[in-house]
Amino acid sequence: MPDADTQEKGFVNYMADKEQRAGRSSPAGMVPEGEKKLHEAVCVLLVELCERFTFFGIVCNMILFCTARLGYPSHQAAMVNMCFVGTSTLTPVLVGWLAEYLVGRTKLVCICMFLHFLGTALLPVVSFPFEDVHIDRRHILLTLPKREQKIVFYFALLTASLGIGGIRAIVCPLSAYSLEDCGPKELLSFFNWFHWLVNLNSAVVFVSISYIQQSVARNLGFLIPFVSGLMAMITIHMVRGEMIYKPKTGKRHSLLTTFGVIFSALKTCCVRHRYLSTAVPSWLDHAKENHGGHYSETQVEGTKSLARLFPLFTFQILYRTCIMQIPSGYYLQTMNSNLHFGGFVLPVAAMNVISIVPLLILVPILECINSWLFSSKDTGHSPTIYIGHLSAALSVMAAGFSEIHRKRFPQVEQTLSEELLLVSSMPCFHLAPQYILLGVAEALVTPSCSLLSFWLVPERMRGISMHFLALFNGAGCFMGALIVQTLILLQMSPSPGSWFPHLLHEGKLERFFFFLASLMMVNTLGFWAIAHRYHNILMKKSFDLKCLTFQ
Repeated sequence: MPDADTQEKGFVNYMADKEQRAGRSSPAGMVPEGEKKLHEAVCVLLVELCERFTFFGIVCNMILFCTARLGYPSHQAAMVNMCFVGTSTLTPVLVGWLAEYLVGRTKLVCICMFLHFLGTALLPVVSFPFEDVHIDRRHILLTLPKREQKIVFYFALLTASLGIGGIRAIVCPLSAYSLEDCGPKELLSFFNWFHWLVNLNSAVVFVSISYIQQSVARNLGFLIPFVSGLMAMITIHMVRGEMIYKPKTGKRHSLLTTFGVIFSALKTCCVRHRYLSTAVPSWLDHAKENHGGHYSETQVEGTKSLARLFPLFTFQILYRTCIMQIPSGYYLQTMNSNLHFGGFVLPVAAMNVISIVPLLILVPILECINSWLFSSKDTGHSPTIYIGHLSAALSVMAAGFSEIHRKRFPQVEQTLSEELLLVSSMPCFHLAPQYILLGVAEALVTPSCSLLSFWLVPERMRGISMHFLALFNGAGCFMGALIVQTLILLQMSPSPGSWFPHLLHEGKLERFFFFLASLMMVNTLGFWAIAHRYHNILMKKSFDLKCLTFQ
């Protein structure tokens, strides 16, 4: 402990001296380097929070809007929500590639700002009650047929997700936070508090916007995400010269290079296996120039370090599918439960706050635990990941038992967004355990997984590694939609007795949750079997870092 404190104090003193020297060397009238970096970090964080505010504002009541306004069945509304989240997760990878190779960062950020503005502006158009605005007693202002309304809705979601991807990839990438010189302790602390801020922001959205959309101005609720997106774009415009992140040249390893190494190795490996056998330490070594490939030693070794993380990414797919039950399956359960509390009708999305509270509480506790862990010899964080996976599996299992419990209560009438629904009289707070368990899972898994993805690869590969993590997280969102669609196709329709019914009291939604929980338990056992690899790699790299520090 004293050695760790001495190193930390020495690092703080070194950084303070460095900033003072930078300030003294700055010409008159120039902003010191340290103050400039702090200003940039605050601006990036502000834009990030505004973008997340917009994103969660769109997601929080999309199912209620699709079922009440557009007339979608429950399973289709859940799939739309999951696909939008998945698209918003994948678009940063696509936009980052476009900015690097085809368009250019400054031009592309302007295009993405326009798309973000267009998408968030069209959503209020879709939700606006034109049929309630009359020119006179016989004529209404405008009639927007359902088909055109759905087309505009999908176009708005697509353009908004592309705009979200541009802001995340160009303005707010992790590289903009200058994490290159951070050790594992500082990185984990950053990821913990970053996700803490994002979830605090989402808690505000779920309480405020969901109430306005559901109870106060149901047709104009999408205006709030529009205003938030407008705030983000104004912030970008004010400081665009500082906030458009420009990566360092000469040290990057592109996404295309990574895929090229993999395909070249597979092609060469197949040819060599068919005609002549050449022993190499790894199948990726077939892509090296000295083994008949087309890529340098540095490029192949970087891809090999990334390939070690593919099992970790793969096990994240089903975990992300479980997390996506909050805005889909869990939302439908809450919507079909009794939301009355002391004469007040709770917003459906407000139940999401119950899953956020454990994360807000656990992050400070985990910070204290991590300080002790990094001061000792144990620096592995794979245990927290499979504990989080187990918590996610238990959450989905609890959702299945809650669904059985919910259907035992008599039905009552409840008005949501001016629509009269028959729901269970069970208080919605009976669903709290499944939300809490999923919140615990997020607190344990997401920061630790981000740390492993960022720290266990060379510096030039870190951006690519985070892109692959985003790809697999997006795949988990689409996997949830695919599972629901497959179940509907196997049962021919969302008829009574189906695993994802339109009317929950007539179906067997609990079987869907039990099926997903069984898959997640297998997923947890599979990750537990390989978790020691990342534990050992992280310990070795931390030990090497300490040796370099003492030298």
